[in-house]
Amino acid sequence: MTEKPWLAHYPKSVPAEIAPPSSTSLGDLLFESCEKWGDRPAFTCLGTTISFAEIARQSKALAAYLQSIGLEKGARVAVMMPNVLQYPIAVTAILQAGYVVVGVNPLYTPRELEHQLNDSGAEAIIILENFASSLEKIRERTALKTVILATMGDLLGLKGYVVNFAVRRVKKMVPDYTLEGHVRFNDAVKSGSDKTFTPPDIGLEDIAFLQYTGGTTGVSKGATLLHRNILANMEQNRLWVGAAFPGGRKPGTLMVCPLPLYHIYALTVNMLNGIEEGQHNLLIPNPRDIPAFAKALKGQPFEVIVGLNTLFVALMNNEGFKKLDFSHLKLTLGGGMAVQKPVAERWEKLTGVTIHEGYGLSETSPVATSNPLDSESFSGTIGIPLPSTDVKLLDDDGHEVRQGEVGEIAISGPQVMAGYWNRPDDTANVMTEDGYFRTGDMAFMDERGYFKIVDRKKDMILVSGFNVYPNEIEEVAAGHPDVLEAAAIGVPDERSGEVPKLFIVAKEGSSLDEHEILQYCRENLTGYKRPRKVEFCKELPKSPVGKILRKDLRPD
Repeated sequence: MTEKPWLAHYPKSVPAEIAPPSSTSLGDLLFESCEKWGDRPAFTCLGTTISFAEIARQSKALAAYLQSIGLEKGARVAVMMPNVLQYPIAVTAILQAGYVVVGVNPLYTPRELEHQLNDSGAEAIIILENFASSLEKIRERTALKTVILATMGDLLGLKGYVVNFAVRRVKKMVPDYTLEGHVRFNDAVKSGSDKTFTPPDIGLEDIAFLQYTGGTTGVSKGATLLHRNILANMEQNRLWVGAAFPGGRKPGTLMVCPLPLYHIYALTVNMLNGIEEGQHNLLIPNPRDIPAFAKALKGQPFEVIVGLNTLFVALMNNEGFKKLDFSHLKLTLGGGMAVQKPVAERWEKLTGVTIHEGYGLSETSPVATSNPLDSESFSGTIGIPLPSTDVKLLDDDGHEVRQGEVGEIAISGPQVMAGYWNRPDDTANVMTEDGYFRTGDMAFMDERGYFKIVDRKKDMILVSGFNVYPNEIEEVAAGHPDVLEAAAIGVPDERSGEVPKLFIVAKEGSSLDEHEILQYCRENLTGYKRPRKVEFCKELPKSPVGKILRKDLRPD
């Protein structure tokens, strides 16, 4: 695309292009930033705070230990932990030592864990003890040579205790595994402290992360993210977020981090940008425990919160959260899934702050577009491309559609991945000849250059030849005062091929029934878009990040 109408809407402080990275290694940047910010608070979890200086000390020691066990440059090291204080130490150490970080969902089943470890070829894993039983079941069928076992007590000062993430309390630990041949996290750090760290020869074209896709529409694949990809997106984010703070964002901003750090969104926006800029992150290990989440925020002068639509809904329905002091809150970032207008309106009424929605994927490190953060109103769009980023919309034949027409989002920019790990055919299927990444998401561009997602291409419902987008039905349904959450899918129909089916989670105490919700949709949707069937349920299936999994609602 030669014309870029969105540039007219850039904040004054944001340039159209970013400068080339000044660092050649993400590991060096993180370590140098930690030394720069010194004794400032870096991360807080369950009442314990760790400084940047302590991250620098422990990560360098852990990096030396990893080198001492014989891992060669480029070796993959898995990290299987929720949001705990060891996470930033582990990632900084792995990158410093010249290895590749493989973030693993700690709630993975043994089957899922085995797939990711074998697909990535991970030779070592740093894992929280709570989840060791899953590893024990499949370890012998992987290439793992080293297991580093962390406990909550390592950095919380507890001995022989562990946090139970299901019930959110600290209790005496009774291990449910007999995992042999592991080393304790603190012992690895202590051992590395006595060893010599050798800085590796790492450049911009080396791999930093194998970031596995969510797998919501198929087999999970590793997006190969180079050091230059991540460094570019960090710079794009730094410039973009700075526009939300008059005079730029100062070090020490308290950011709430409820989304998991193994997910690319929190990894880059909270952890990596946070370390670079000297920000203070409040880590939430279990964001599904909303009462505990709200309690962790009480009395905290948080200025930034990063979340997604389902999390915002859950928080706003909690009495403890409603009573919090939001006077310090300056910025709310929404991503991961579409932010619905009724949710954004409720959030602004409660907190006084607009939700600024952005868009990205594991394959784009992740942020590709965002609403300008100096705007004061919810746009209902995913905003505009970040600096040095181009977006075009393509039809099924790969031709660019006209403005206002729906097409598949294709992205070009320095944050776009190098490809899928060991999957050249899959890479070829998503990359165009001129270097754009085809996302599988359908959108249109309005007259201002703002992009509006209408849905995942694979989730689209075809009703008598008409395209129906589940997001639109869900947003309408969410506007009903008695609806807590909604999800729409297409189900087979003899007459029209498919018809929309709506799944509803009603608010507690509601008397909402099928007739009422169908009537409400009839008033707000044209004929072919209206759901023909409604099913009420207690909860909707979600990914660990909180995305509603429509695929799990479809009949086998």
